[in-house]
Amino acid sequence: MNFPRQRTLALLLLLCFVVSLATGTVYDARPKLIVVIVIDQFRGDYPERYRQRFVENGFRLFLDHGAAFVNCDFEYANTQTAPGHATLFTGAYSDGHGIGGNSWWDPERQKTVTSVSDASTKIIGASGDGASPHNLLADTIGDELKLATGGRSRVFAISLKDRAAILPGGFAADGAYWIDHDTGAWITSSYYMNELPGWVQRLNQEKAADKYWNREWKDASGKVLRSTTQSSKGWYEVIGSTPFANDYEFDFAREVIEKEKLGTGPNTDLLAISLSANDILGHQVGPDAPEMQAMALALDREIADFVGFLGRQLGLANVWIALSADHGMAPLPAYAEKLRLPAANFDAHTTRAEINKEFSARFGAGEYITEIDWPRLFLSEPAFAKANLKESDAELAVAGALKKDPHVAGAYTRSQMEAAALPQTAMGRKYAHSYSPYGGWYVLAVPQRFAIGWPKGGDHGTPYSYDTHVPLYFYGRAFRPGVYRTHCEPVDMAATLASLLGVNAPSASVGRVLTEALAAGKEGAP
Repeated sequence: MNFPRQRTLALLLLLCFVVSLATGTVYDARPKLIVVIVIDQFRGDYPERYRQRFVENGFRLFLDHGAAFVNCDFEYANTQTAPGHATLFTGAYSDGHGIGGNSWWDPERQKTVTSVSDASTKIIGASGDGASPHNLLADTIGDELKLATGGRSRVFAISLKDRAAILPGGFAADGAYWIDHDTGAWITSSYYMNELPGWVQRLNQEKAADKYWNREWKDASGKVLRSTTQSSKGWYEVIGSTPFANDYEFDFAREVIEKEKLGTGPNTDLLAISLSANDILGHQVGPDAPEMQAMALALDREIADFVGFLGRQLGLANVWIALSADHGMAPLPAYAEKLRLPAANFDAHTTRAEINKEFSARFGAGEYITEIDWPRLFLSEPAFAKANLKESDAELAVAGALKKDPHVAGAYTRSQMEAAALPQTAMGRKYAHSYSPYGGWYVLAVPQRFAIGWPKGGDHGTPYSYDTHVPLYFYGRAFRPGVYRTHCEPVDMAATLASLLGVNAPSASVGRVLTEALAAGKEGAP
């Protein structure tokens, strides 16, 4: 009498099994591939500005069908490319991952080094100083994925910039690629491999980068915005500030997926793509120029094309995509002044010269400020030692001199940040998160709002909303679609992905799991 009921139950179980095979993946129902897109210098307000002109499956993939966090802010002050990328992938701020800027003064070597400089390695595919992630003091989400799968998950990262490829990839990446700035050829470091893979060598031999020379970038109305006429200037300088650079990166990302067979194995793979063109252009024209709108709309179409490729290659049901940015951008002072905002361009190197002059008069001739990566000033330990000033006193003296500059609202010293001797305020916390043990003695200035430390052009690197506000979007079956206006931070990306994958969060992670955006059955569960 129970046979029909038992048969029905058996059929239902069989159906569930078939459906799970059709819709799941072989990695315990987790995605075959995670793609993280980081747009260098992409403010959180841009998508709302241009939303009505976006195409299907570009940014609207996230805004209409994904989980879009629109109130996402970095909670630190050193909003630059290297710290931003390290923060996104480690889930920590500079006081956790150690990367305080794009570069810093090395008191032992008596020279400026970059965030990824590594003299023990060499560049593969070009000449130049070596590079690796050895300055990172924390691991990344990719590293944790590799740990959890015994190294079987594959992790790659690409960008036009070395720091924006190396830091997202972390220590265990299978490969990180960036370009030779003169030729546009793809290069890497001996940290990852002894020679470029054959397929990368072929791309370089075929001069894939050259097809973007002698072209015109036009807006939607057909107006020529820029041309890439070949000259003595390098590929990065000429083509890097156009959407052609993003095309080039997405083409290379397709090659990485196909040639390295990402998403085809038994474990979840990870690909980080950092798009540099927005930043190169933004420094030149500022966030409110027509070219920046045209760049955003071109990028929207490029993302849609890439999403289409992912769908054809792997099926979107098997892919998670996250999108964010490493920092924002201040309005150009000339633009802000028209709206009567107290903005200014000034030369921070003049400030450095004035401090050196003042201290030479007080303590004897010397170069007391060795280097400046505004708003961070690096002090000469030998010069201050001759003046019988210990570190904390020397840094306080420089901070006091800085505050005399009308473009500076305040300053915090390395000693104060290390000892957590900062105001218990929102601003104080941002500067506490900006601490890095690298750079010897230094002082971090607090610029006045809308003040740019360069005589012309635009910049970022402050604790203000125009620099800290970025998008944080997710797309995939694990996420509940919607626009979320709860506060979140970029450090939450790594924590959320780690929780969903059932792996440990990166070692220094301070992010929270964004449970409000997880699909039914995913809340709080790995």
